[in-house]
Formats: sequence, C-alpha cells, structure tokens
Amino acid sequence: MEPADSWGHHWAGILFSDKPLAKPTISVNPRTAIEHNQTVNFYCGTTDVKITVHWIFNNHPLEFNERMQLSPDKKSLTILKVQREDSGPYQCEARNGSWIRSSDPTSLTVYYGPDPIKIKLEPGVPSGEAVGVIEGSNVTFSVEEHSHPSPAYSWFFHNDSILSVITRNFTIHAVSREHEGMYRCLVSNSVTGLSVQDALKVRILERLGKPGIVTPSLNLLENASSVVPLTCNTTQEGAPVRWLVRGQLLLSSKHMVLSADNKTLVIHGLWRNDTGPYECEVWNWDSWIRSEPVLLTINYGPDGVDITRGSEPGVVSNIKVELNSSLTLQCQAKSQPVAEYQWTLAHSTSVHVGGVLTIAALSWEHQGIYYCTALNSLTHLARSASVLVTVVGPQSSLSAGAIAGITIGILTVIALSAGLVYFLNIKKGRWLSKKTAEDPIYEVTAPTAEKELAAEPSSYCPGLVYANIPEPQGQVSVKKVGYAPEGPSLLPNCLALPQTNRAVPVLFLGVKGGQACSLEDNQCQHGSFCISSSAFCGDPTTLPGFSISSLCLSFNMTMPILEPLWESEGT
Repeated sequence: MEPADSWGHHWAGILFSDKPLAKPTISVNPRTAIEHNQTVNFYCGTTDVKITVHWIFNNHPLEFNERMQLSPDKKSLTILKVQREDSGPYQCEARNGSWIRSSDPTSLTVYYGPDPIKIKLEPGVPSGEAVGVIEGSNVTFSVEEHSHPSPAYSWFFHNDSILSVITRNFTIHAVSREHEGMYRCLVSNSVTGLSVQDALKVRILERLGKPGIVTPSLNLLENASSVVPLTCNTTQEGAPVRWLVRGQLLLSSKHMVLSADNKTLVIHGLWRNDTGPYECEVWNWDSWIRSEPVLLTINYGPDGVDITRGSEPGVVSNIKVELNSSLTLQCQAKSQPVAEYQWTLAHSTSVHVGGVLTIAALSWEHQGIYYCTALNSLTHLARSASVLVTVVGPQSSLSAGAIAGITIGILTVIALSAGLVYFLNIKKGRWLSKKTAEDPIYEVTAPTAEKELAAEPSSYCPGLVYANIPEPQGQVSVKKVGYAPEGPSLLPNCLALPQTNRAVPVLFLGVKGGQACSLEDNQCQHGSFCISSSAFCGDPTTLPGFSISSLCLSFNMTMPILEPLWESEGT
C-alpha cells in the first residue's frame, strides 16, 4: 500500500494535473422563453480535459427533474417546456482534483401569465350572486394577477362601456344607486399573448340607521308575575339581531326569553336588578350597529324600615334619654323612588314629616312609642317601625305660667261661686220668709255621723283638710277647703265628701300646667263636676310622667231644687 498523506488519504493510480484550470463559459438558447411552449439548451464550454462538470442554479447545486436532460459529458443541459420557476441565473463548474473553476452566471427569462384573476371589492358584503356595498360609502375595486411581464388592465361597466381606468385597482367615492351594476376587468399579457377577465355584480345597499329599543314604560313596578316586552326596532327586514345586557351578550333563558327572530326580549317576573342597561345590535352588512343603551327604572319597596339614633350605627327599639336633653331619630328604608317618611307619637294626633325627627329639649310629655311610617307613592306600599322613648330624670315643679293659670282659675271660680251663692241666698230668704209666715220653723240638727266624718279627712282623698266647722245650729252654710299636696288618688275619689243624708253640690277646680280640662274628663260623685286636665287629684308628681300639682276646691252651695241643709246664722 502506498503511504498516506498528511490527512491520512491513500492515493494510487490517479494522476492530477498541477496546472490551473481555465475558466469555463456558459451559453443558453434561447435566453427568453414562454412558459410551457419552449425548450431551452445550456452548454458549458472549457479547453481543459479530464475534468468533471457541475451545474449551479441560484448559487445552489441544480436539482434535476424529469424535464431536464444532461449529455454524457455533462456539458450540455436541456430543459423541456420551461416553466416560471426555471427563470434565474445559471452557472457551470469545471473540477479537476483540488481545482475548481466556475463560469460567469447567465440568466434565463421565462414569460408567463396572466393567471386567472378575481375582482375584489372593499368593503363589500356577499349578497347572493352579487356583492353589496353601503350607499354613501367609499369602495375600492382591485384584482390580483400573476403575470410576467406586467399585464395591461381594462375595466368595463354595464354594457361594456370602457372606464378610464388602466390600473389594477380604482376607488369610487360615495357610491349611489347609479353605481349599481356589473363590473368587468380584462387583464392582457402582450408577450405571452394571453388575456383573462373577471366580472362582479354590485348591489347598492340602503344605509341602516341605529336601531332603537321600544319599551312599554321606563317606570315599572317590581312584580314576580309581570311580563315586560322589549322590542328592537330596525328598518332592515330580516337583518340579524342580537341583545346585550350590561355589555354582555344575552342568551335566552326562563327569566329573559328571546323571540324566534331575536327582535323581542320578554322579561318574566320583573325584579329590582333587571334595570339593565339593555342594547340591541343589527347586522349592517359589514358590521354590527348598536342601539343606544336603555335603563329601566324599577320601583319597589319600601323594605326593611330601620330606626337609628342620630348617626349612631345599629337599629334601636328602646331608648332611655335624660330629661331636657336632645334626641334625634332617623328612619331609613330601601325604596325606589325614595320613600316619604312620617313620624307619629302614640295617642297623639301630631305628625312630623321627614326621615329625621329631632326633639331639642325632652319633657315628660315626649315619652312614649314613636312610629315611623315609610310610604312609596308609586308602589302604594307602606311599612313602619317603632321605638319606645323613655324620659328619665328629676321631677320638675310647676312653671310660672302654670301658677298664674291656677291663680286665675281659682279667682274665677270664687267669683262665680260668690255670685251664685248670693243669688240663691236672696231667693232662699224670700222663700223662708214666706214659709215662716205660713208654717213654724223646725230646728234641723245634723246627724252625728256627719259630724264624725267632718272631723276626719275623707278616706277617698288623702291629705284633704277641712276648715273648722261649728256645731250645726239651725241652717248654716258650711265651707270646705281641701289641698292635697301629696299622694295620688283618682279624681272621683278625691271629690267624695263626708257622707251626709243629703247630696251636697260640689264645685271642683283642678289645674295642670295652667290649662283647664274639659267637663268630660271626669264625673264626680254627689252631683259635683270637675274642671281638670288630669284624672288625678292631689299631688300627681309621684306618678310616672307627671310633674304637676293640683288644687281641689269644693263649695257647699244650696240649689233651688234642694232642701236647705244648714242656714247661716242670722239668715
């Protein structure tokens, strides 16, 4: 074996020339060809012998196919029925051992096309065999062609009238009804002698306005059995419609039902969260056109009436407050629209309107049960809540006004009583004079029982004090004055007089806060009557909620219809 070289290769029986190779040349016939119609021949020329020839295409080794043929010495390359992909630069290489020489590139040009074309219209909406465009919009016609060299363009409209357009695209601004019809484009290659054309029918579509939502009313009442229809109003017949609620695509459900054409949305069982907003969209050939959002006003309530104390958190039902302090009550209820509020106090006819009730200085008269009523003028519903207010603190005495009222009342009664006694005494004197002339005067003595009772306070009116009463001799006038500073007792009991064998007319004056009561307040015993604003006699300050004093006055008066009990001395 022959010795190996420095790279480890063994060489035997092959002779390599040390002479550099000459640069090969390449020729092509023809240099230009029409696709599918011609055959092209390449030849690689070189003066060197004992070489091998290799072919290069686009700077890469040529990939052979069934349309390519090589001569035995590989110096000739034939391409049958050339195609567009055969276009490009070709080279040949001569190799001998480590020597490689390449020719200069030479190019083959293949003419082709135009291929079949298709007219495009932007923006356009397929509409059957035609393409629809919105009236008033700008539209662009164009074709995409594959041709070498670049072709010529001819556009035709209607009855093959030639448009002054020679480019692959053109634009019509603000299309109208007159632009509706058939458009054709002819594309021609003058080298290949080929021509292609395409046609497009154009329809002008009416521009749609925004759809609108029609509702029975924007002011609705919450009602589990209600049925509320919403209709998407559009002028385009058969246009696809879809609904959105709060910006989300609406799907039909038991609560919200869509009609077959999606134009009507029916809400079953309207409730307060169904306010929306609601929107409907109509497909306007190339895009969705959305309506203005519609919000429903759903009236409900009032619900959950709560009473709070001022700004303090938490609902209250029982409050204790100091006498003469201030009190603020606040009433709230969930309602749409906002509820109207009224405050009332139990057993009182006064009404306060408003959600906030403020009492600047609490008195005993302010305690009791307060009711807050919330009313909704649209739902015609009302709800109420109550709170018990208890006033605590020291008892207060009569005011100056009360004292003045008592004084005036006493003086008035005394004056009326004196006049009445004077009138009766005059009439009685005449009656006695007449009686004396006709009949003897019998002595009348008071029963022992009456004397005993007169000496002690009445058990019906604690603390009642009687004036000194002389022994009844003949007919005397007895005056009884009672003041009950302490101890509550019912008014009728307070007016009970010591038991006598005759009913004694009694006049009673009771004063509370300087105001006199009506005659219907109480009916006193023994034919007496009262004037009082309280059902108590004596000192009712010991009773809860009262801080007043009362006076009890009684006068013995003879009436014409009664027989006299006593007669004044000297009368």
